[in-house]
Amino acid sequence: MGYGLLVIGYFCLLFSISWWTGRKATNETFYRGNRQSPWYMVAFGMIGASISGVTFVSVPGMVNTIDMTYLQTCLGFILGYILVAFLLLPLYYRLNLTTIYSYLGQRLGPRSYQTGASFFLLSKMTGAAVRFYVVCIILQRFAFDTMGIPFVFTVLGMVLLIWLYTCRGGIRTLVFTDVLQTIFLFTALLLIIWQVVSDLGMTWGEAVQAVASDSKSRIFVFDDWMSKQHFWKQFLSGVFIVIVMTGLDQDMMQKNLTCKSLRDAQKDMCTYGVMFFPANLLFLSLGILLTQWYATHGITLPAAGDELLPTFITHHTSSITHLTSYLFVLGILAASFSSADSAMTALTTSFCVDICRRPGDETLRKKAHILVAVVFTIFILLFKVLNSTSIIDAIYILCSYTYGPLLGLFAYGLLTKRPVNDRLVPYICIASPILCYLLDWFVGQYTGYHFGYELLMLNGMITFLSLSLIK
Repeated sequence: MGYGLLVIGYFCLLFSISWWTGRKATNETFYRGNRQSPWYMVAFGMIGASISGVTFVSVPGMVNTIDMTYLQTCLGFILGYILVAFLLLPLYYRLNLTTIYSYLGQRLGPRSYQTGASFFLLSKMTGAAVRFYVVCIILQRFAFDTMGIPFVFTVLGMVLLIWLYTCRGGIRTLVFTDVLQTIFLFTALLLIIWQVVSDLGMTWGEAVQAVASDSKSRIFVFDDWMSKQHFWKQFLSGVFIVIVMTGLDQDMMQKNLTCKSLRDAQKDMCTYGVMFFPANLLFLSLGILLTQWYATHGITLPAAGDELLPTFITHHTSSITHLTSYLFVLGILAASFSSADSAMTALTTSFCVDICRRPGDETLRKKAHILVAVVFTIFILLFKVLNSTSIIDAIYILCSYTYGPLLGLFAYGLLTKRPVNDRLVPYICIASPILCYLLDWFVGQYTGYHFGYELLMLNGMITFLSLSLIK
């Protein structure tokens, strides 16, 4: 019952912000926030929106398989955000775009435009469903199973809550709610770390030393070119992940495009780009401290990395167990809501503006927002049936295939001045991921090597080269 009250109270807080920001809202408010968002609020809120519930659950468990080498990817994120800020944002502001895929229509043609928008809709719907799946599973496990509520009703309820507080103010509402949710996310994270450190009988200084001296604190891998964790593979993958999953993603760029000016948007993006490294360092440090907590208490580490933190919450037996578990659920709620709400808003925006070409139709926008919520629910339930891999790896693998054509399309438009045969673009963008998958299978069969995050770069290169060959 306590968890149910926590969810209701959290939602009431979000809904009050939605009511305040959604007054006299128009389509311009929903899509672009009237271009009045303070850059520092966007930057702070974007940290929470980009982290998501997946990071909260999966990243601490990474230390058991790949140590802290994920930080190599986070270093690549920093360079990626700088490139997006100074190469893509000036283009988007100069063209005064509502959706970034409008650029493809101006540069390459209408079919390229529709193809790019369609790949975004598929990619974002898939990725957001995976992320939000996390919060529904956690809530089901910690709260709703004991209340006898089926998983399907948990999903329906959570999606309905998001739809309710985003249906009026759209992106303007999210700029403010993201700030609140980022505060909750990091408050919960820091208090959970404090609880683990206290249980281990350490001071903060001793905890820092324990993390630094642990064998799992390895960050850099330079000695094994075949390893997926080799520095340059991880670093370059991080750069391209940001370029594609932020710079070419309507969801991530929509909030940046609500800033008052290009300079403000650039300050916003560079600020939160740098903050990703210390944020993920905190999550990975929590993972190392948790492995030490398991060893101290003689508890076997869970087989799945995604279970490291949830299992700690389950086994925790101190006098404030309930407080720790409430903090965990609050952190999951904050992280997952802040990514799912913006995804639904961006999907609605792209569907109305890019696919239907009716940006001024308010009735269509309201109906589309309902449709997105329904399809979003279906995708979450499908992922529960089909998922069999680590959640964070599943997201990046899926996006390597579906975001690759977007990378190729934008790269061709920006790096060349040649036209394309617009009629053939959809076929190339469908064929490229298939060819990429077959190439990965072939190389794996005959060499034993399987592509990791570099699939994204390979997929984009295949699309780019194929576009260069058609006239």
